[in-house]
Amino acid sequence: MTTAQQPVGLNSTTLAGLDGAVSIPSYDRALISTGIVHFGVGGFHRAHQAMYLDRLLERGEAFEWGICGVGVLPGDARMRDVMRAQDCLYTLSETAADGTWRTRVIGSIVEYLYAPDDPEAVIEKMANEQTRIVSLTITEGGYNFDAATGEFDAQNPAIVADLAPGAIPSTTFGLVVEALARRRARGGTPFTVMSCDNIQSNGHVARDTFTAFARLRDAELGDWIEREVAFPNSMVDRITPATTPDTGEQVRQRYSIEDSWPVATEPFTQWVLEDRFTAGRPPLEKVDVQVVDDVEPYELMKLRLLNASHQAMCYFGYLAGYRLVHEVAQDPAFAQFLTRYMTREGQPTLLPVPGVDLAAYERTLLERFSNPAIRDTVARLCAESSDRIPKWLLPVVRNQLAHDGEIECAAAVVASWARYTEGTDEQGEPIDVVDPLRETLVPIARRQREDPTAFIANRKVFGDLVDEPRFVTAYLWALESLHNSGARATVQALAKG
Repeated sequence: MTTAQQPVGLNSTTLAGLDGAVSIPSYDRALISTGIVHFGVGGFHRAHQAMYLDRLLERGEAFEWGICGVGVLPGDARMRDVMRAQDCLYTLSETAADGTWRTRVIGSIVEYLYAPDDPEAVIEKMANEQTRIVSLTITEGGYNFDAATGEFDAQNPAIVADLAPGAIPSTTFGLVVEALARRRARGGTPFTVMSCDNIQSNGHVARDTFTAFARLRDAELGDWIEREVAFPNSMVDRITPATTPDTGEQVRQRYSIEDSWPVATEPFTQWVLEDRFTAGRPPLEKVDVQVVDDVEPYELMKLRLLNASHQAMCYFGYLAGYRLVHEVAQDPAFAQFLTRYMTREGQPTLLPVPGVDLAAYERTLLERFSNPAIRDTVARLCAESSDRIPKWLLPVVRNQLAHDGEIECAAAVVASWARYTEGTDEQGEPIDVVDPLRETLVPIARRQREDPTAFIANRKVFGDLVDEPRFVTAYLWALESLHNSGARATVQALAKG
C-alpha cells in the first residue's frame, strides 16, 4: 500500500473523503435528536434496526428518531470505546453468494452510553420525554426467566442487588424500570418497550418480565407499567455472524477504511412489527417493515423454520466435521434432512401466514444457509442451546405429539445436542460447550452411554418430554445411531425418511 492508500479511520471528519464505492449518509447528522434508546448494540442491531432507521433518514424523515445505544455488560466497554472514537459510525456490508460486497456507513446511532460509567445518565436519557421507544436486543437469556416454567428469576443475584433499598441500578431491568418510575412520577407519557429478540411473543415476554421486576420493587408501579406501557411483538430476521478480524481486513482491503467494529451480513432482511406503541413510532412501513396487527404467524414461521433449522444443522454438522454453516447446507444429505424437518415437522405446526408462500420461504432459507460469503460459524449456532432449543424446537415436538404428527427429525436434533454436549467430537477432539447450563448439562451428557435418557430427564429444560414414549423412542434411536454410526450416517438415514 502506498501512503495515499493507507486506511482512513472512520469518523465524522473523514466521512466525505471515503472510497466512492462506499455509500455514506446524505443527511445532516447534526439535525438528528434521540427518540430511541437501545440496549444491546451488537452486530444484529446494527445490521437490522439501525439500518432501517438509516433508510428513513436517507428519505429525509425520522430525524426525531435517532438512536442512543446503551451497554450494560462489562464486555460492552469496547463498544463504548469504538463508538466514541468513530462518532457512532460503522460500516455495514451486505455480502452476496457470488462474492460481491455492498457497503454503507450507517449514521442512525448518534449517542452511546455505557451504564457502568454513569447509570444516572442512562436513566435520565430514558426518563426524558424526548425518548419515546426503548428497544432491546439483549439475547434470549437476557430476559431472566426460567425456560421450563416461564417464571421470572427473582433470585438472580443481579436482580436481588438491584432491588435492594437505595441500590443504583445495574441491570437492564433496574435501569428501565427506574426510568419508567420517573416518567410516572413526573406525570409523563411512558415510552414503549420494544423487544427485537428471537423469542416467541417477545413483546409479551418483555411485558411479563419487566412488570414482574417492577412489582418486586413496587406493586403499584408494576400495575401501572402493565396498564400504561406498550410492549409490541416483533419478528426480526437477518443472519448476522459475529464480526471477525477478517471482516475488518476485508473493509481495509476493499475500501481503505479502518473500522474497529464493522458488520457483515446477508442481503436478506425482514422485520414484522406489531403496530402498538405508547408514544408514536417512526414510519417504518416506508422502508419495507411489515407493520401488522398480529405478528404471531410470522414469528412462528421464523422461529420454527429458520431458527429451529439452525439447530437442526449445527450439532450434526459440527460432529460431522463441518465448521462453517454454508458447508453444512451445501451437503446434499443435510439439505435433504433440513427439507424433511421443515416440510413435515416444522411447517404443520404453523398458523396461516398472510402473503407468504411457505414452500418458497423454505427454499430461500436453504439458499441463505448456503451463502459462502457470510462465513457464519457452526459453533455460533451451537452456543446457548439451553436458551434456544426450548423456545425454537421443543414447541414443534409438543405440537406434533399432540396432533400425531412426525417428530423423528426434531427428536434427532435433541439427540445431536445431547451428543455434542458430551464435549468431544467424533475424532476425539474437545468441544467447547458454550451454554449457561454447561456445568449441569455436560456431566449429564457424559453419563448417557450408560443411562441413555439422562439428558432428556432434565425437567428444567425438557419438562415432561421424558414421559412421552413416542418422543423417547425416536430420541433413543438417534442417540444410539450417533454413538454407533456417527452424525453423517444418522443424517443420511433421516434424510431418506
